[in-house]
Amino acid sequence: MTMAVLNILSQPTTPWPTKTASFSLYSCNHYYTNCYIFSRFSIRSSLSSLSKAVIVSAKPNLSSQMLPQSPKSGTEVHVQDIDAGLGCSWIQDSSSCPDTVSNNGRRQRPLHSVFPSKPAEVSSVQDLFEFICSGPLLNKVGMTSEMVAESIDKWLAYGLHLCRLFQLNELYLTLPQKARFYHYYIPVFLWCEQQISHHSSKFKDGEEVTPIVIGFSAPQGCGKTTLVFALEYLFKVTGRKSATVSIDDFYLTADDQAKLRESNPGNALLELRGNAGSHDLSFSVETLTALSKLTKGGMKMNLPRYDKSANNGRGDRADPSTWPEVEGPLTAILFEGWMLGFKPLPVEVVTPVDPQLEIVNENLEAYYDAWDKFIKAWIIIKIKDPNCVYQWRLQAEIAMKADGMPGMSDEEVEDFVSRYLPAYKAYLPALYSEGPNGSDPERLLVIEIDEGRNPIP
Repeated sequence: MTMAVLNILSQPTTPWPTKTASFSLYSCNHYYTNCYIFSRFSIRSSLSSLSKAVIVSAKPNLSSQMLPQSPKSGTEVHVQDIDAGLGCSWIQDSSSCPDTVSNNGRRQRPLHSVFPSKPAEVSSVQDLFEFICSGPLLNKVGMTSEMVAESIDKWLAYGLHLCRLFQLNELYLTLPQKARFYHYYIPVFLWCEQQISHHSSKFKDGEEVTPIVIGFSAPQGCGKTTLVFALEYLFKVTGRKSATVSIDDFYLTADDQAKLRESNPGNALLELRGNAGSHDLSFSVETLTALSKLTKGGMKMNLPRYDKSANNGRGDRADPSTWPEVEGPLTAILFEGWMLGFKPLPVEVVTPVDPQLEIVNENLEAYYDAWDKFIKAWIIIKIKDPNCVYQWRLQAEIAMKADGMPGMSDEEVEDFVSRYLPAYKAYLPALYSEGPNGSDPERLLVIEIDEGRNPIP
């Protein structure tokens, strides 16, 4: 018999199985709803019908002193022979998942990973508490086990919201899924809340609080876009408005990119979009400035978007009529990009990496005023070897092909990634050791990930 916590805070994405399970008294606290589960039942219907029969409103006293203790005999939930379906999973095969569109209009393709699919064995709130406290980011985000105990209801609620977002059954998470939520996304979200609180404290009573710009710098393929997607959703469900922009949204138009290519003949790093010099910096300043002024309800603007599929994959700025609208008051602006925070280096440092970097390095001089000076808190996702980018991109292309979508060949992937690797090799060491220009060490979170895109100590 498998021991499992029955988290019935809402319906899972897949119906309950028809096999029998037995229950004894168990209490669970939710950020919005507190409930008790009573008596023993045979589960032969969906969660919705079960919840109508067994959930009653209550207010248990789930204090921080109670949480770390082992569950007493008779308080566990026994689930026998449950063979719950996983539904669509963002870290398993999600070929059956429809594309998801976030609130700001950025389309998410089906998300894939190579994590094992064996379900994790979840037992009790005590086990979840210990699992959270074992996370590699807990100390980095300034949390202690006592703080986790005091806020365990929020952790449970956030975990449930993420299960909804990624269409996962909260009763049947795999260990990698559980780690991704409780060791990564939720700690980062709580750190962002700390930054928001600190930012707001700088304003006097009655003053309009401008949204904080949080920068996310991470190499391609390491999961930054999905992280920001999850954070944006958590902001929404907790009543905060946020806007997400990417450095990709500020790429030059197709015509201007063609002019850049013509003015730098033979430089493969500037032939296509990507490196410093291929962005419309005045446009980014205009956009970030306008977003920072959305401090009241009713104030609106459209977020620029870039269409990478235009011009047979060469890309172009999307038609403004398709840009999503965002409305104030904004609490946070989430700004992400693969080269965010890169800063120019002495020419004798960059040219040995690749002589073509010299003009890219010169172009970087203007990027601080266009991007970095707007950012008040930084999240840097650190990798050990830039060559991981190639493997991650290759995995994504293989997964897209398996879903019947067009994808690049191995040779095309290698050519694509080769245009970014020189910048990674030149600029990542300084970014990791010194941080971005003008960054406050107290407002900087560095997260090192492994090849599986998971945080490590």
